[in-house]
Amino acid sequence: MISSSSCSSEVKTKSECFVKPKIIPQNSKEPYHLSLLEQFVLFGPYIQKGLLFLKPSVISESDDATFMETWLQKLEDSLAATLVHFYPLAGRLSTSETDNPRSHSVFVDCTNSPGAGFIHAKSDLSVEDIVGSKYVPLVVQSFFDHHKAVNNDGHTMSLLSVKVTELVDGVFIGLSMNHSVGDGSSFWHFFNSLSEVFNSHEETTDINNNNYLLCLKNPPIFRQGSGPICSLPFSQHDESIHQIESPVLQERMFHFSSETVRSLKSKANQDCETTNISSFQSLSAFIWRSITRARKLPNDQETICRFAADNRSRMNPPMPMNYFGVNISLVTATTKTANLLENEFGWAALKLHQAVTEHTDEKISSDMDQLLKSVSTSVSASALLDAFIYPTIVHLGSSPRFNKYGCEFGMGKAVAVRSGYGSKYDGKVSAYPGREGGGSIDLEVCLLPEFMEALESDQEFMSLLLDPIHNSQHKT
Repeated sequence: MISSSSCSSEVKTKSECFVKPKIIPQNSKEPYHLSLLEQFVLFGPYIQKGLLFLKPSVISESDDATFMETWLQKLEDSLAATLVHFYPLAGRLSTSETDNPRSHSVFVDCTNSPGAGFIHAKSDLSVEDIVGSKYVPLVVQSFFDHHKAVNNDGHTMSLLSVKVTELVDGVFIGLSMNHSVGDGSSFWHFFNSLSEVFNSHEETTDINNNNYLLCLKNPPIFRQGSGPICSLPFSQHDESIHQIESPVLQERMFHFSSETVRSLKSKANQDCETTNISSFQSLSAFIWRSITRARKLPNDQETICRFAADNRSRMNPPMPMNYFGVNISLVTATTKTANLLENEFGWAALKLHQAVTEHTDEKISSDMDQLLKSVSTSVSASALLDAFIYPTIVHLGSSPRFNKYGCEFGMGKAVAVRSGYGSKYDGKVSAYPGREGGGSIDLEVCLLPEFMEALESDQEFMSLLLDPIHNSQHKT
């Protein structure tokens, strides 16, 4: 779990319900089958990301109550409208099994489901309590539904849940989405679409006018065809599936200005006499070296830096970027600690660049073949996921390219992005765009307390931050 700062508060649920698509699309009447990769992800956690907003200034408590009542109804209506386009998120998982040989295939059943979750909760916390703490408060985990759920729980739990936590002066919108149905790109595609529909709804004078339902600027594209895509040789019901319990971690947001990111990119390319290394590859190399140094690993210890890469543009032919589903794979760079720390900074950045460059359609297909072989052996899927986490890894998830601050819900631009319990372990780093834009990047870093203390004592690392004490770029 993530350790808490001194800030803690109970989050009380005020109401909860399920929301179905406002209009039942014809496609939702057919099973939506999961791919091999999507079925493999059943053993992982839900995606949990959310946005923190400041409430508009109001004169009295009654005005505040009226604002929230009206706003919540608009958000619920917008969710029902958005689910028309993203209909699998209103369903539940179901499994078909066969014998001789025994196998199973998982699909989304949209006809036998109460819909997506919608929860309203309240807390006596303020926005400053969330963004002003040195470490991310433990209570943030309570801003999300499906705490510690794994994707396989989608057989009985909603595949999407929207939890709105009302703070004293703010609102947190926390989305929990089943990762076996969509990846990070799909998650933020939905979040941005919900925002688009909400704002269209705001502009609609006739509340019974369904025109805003009919089109999106960037509608999702779903997999075509019917029938099982792939059957797995084991059943998820054969195993005890649960989310991997993390040790006590500290989670902190670190802000890197656009000037800092550009400086790192320039240095990496100068070190290697090239112009090909990207800004994010440079920043990733910097955090890889910094965390490895904080861990004080032996020189001959192997250390790993890993990305979750979107495969859509890498396929041959390329897939549309608005394809909805799971289409990611891992890009990995491995070296000895001595090589990482004794070589120039650019050496590590170039190593990451080469790993990304080599991540081609052929490499992706080869990785999928290996995955299929691995699940065709006696090795259990949960054991494969246990091997996903290493004590010397730095794993960079999410992406600063996702349009997170483009989601607006009548309260202006979000103050901050925060995440839930899922997928957090020592060495997990999530990348978000900086609130001010311009190429700035926020890194959400999770480390064991002794490693976080060492990182905070690293002068090279801390000297690049805007505020070395609290790094409070997003304070109000």
